[in-house]
Amino acid sequence: MTVPETLYRIPQRPWRWLPWLVLSQVLVVLAWVAWGWRCGLPLMVASHALFMVPVFLPNSRFYAPVLSRLPGQARKVWLTIDDGPSEETPAVLDLLDRYEAKATFFLVGERAQARPELVQAMLARGHSLGNHSHSHPQTRFWRLGRQAMAEEIALCQQALTAIAGTPPRWYRSVVGMTNPFVAPALKQWQLTRVGWSARGFDGVDCTPGQVVERITRDLAPGSIVLLHEGAAHGHNLAIIEAVLQAVQARGLHAGLPD
Repeated sequence: MTVPETLYRIPQRPWRWLPWLVLSQVLVVLAWVAWGWRCGLPLMVASHALFMVPVFLPNSRFYAPVLSRLPGQARKVWLTIDDGPSEETPAVLDLLDRYEAKATFFLVGERAQARPELVQAMLARGHSLGNHSHSHPQTRFWRLGRQAMAEEIALCQQALTAIAGTPPRWYRSVVGMTNPFVAPALKQWQLTRVGWSARGFDGVDCTPGQVVERITRDLAPGSIVLLHEGAAHGHNLAIIEAVLQAVQARGLHAGLPD
């Protein structure tokens, strides 16, 4: 089977935003000198917002390419499960088997190193792996500098490669946040950033019914579904099963893109 070229979106010019940043600040300085602070200050704030807001938009392509839907017309959805491995992993694997579904597990490197047998179980059952950072620094991921970001991605990549024997090809940012220093690391490790098109916010305290309703509202051929395992609220298994039931009810198949 030939994999569509558009599936893999590895950054080719990770610093393409930098000339625009420099140009914007030169224009701000010129405006400030020419018309004073009443013009220069709003322009400065606007120019900073232009480069900050995309960091927090999960499917923004401003700093790095992103795959947010599967290409093609197949009646297939891609289930992606973040934050493992966890105590729930064996039960999640059993659920996926029961519904004849495959998923990609976006794993945290430290957690994978602590439970390599669970990672091996994922692979043995035909699922694939993705890089989800090494330590999952949720509150500060958006502001990591170049070295810290490179280490988060590199250490996870190395950990998963050591366990699986082959390097992951997929990457997902923590909470979907992608700052300017993500793309250089993705290019180095030949990783494709994966976003999503169906999300229920099941990684935080939630009501399962509302989560499933949000996901099924956007469930369609080509959807990339964001799910989680091991959240403190304890509802992830019920949510995953309800989503699997909805996938089947709509005549869709949960499979891997490659």
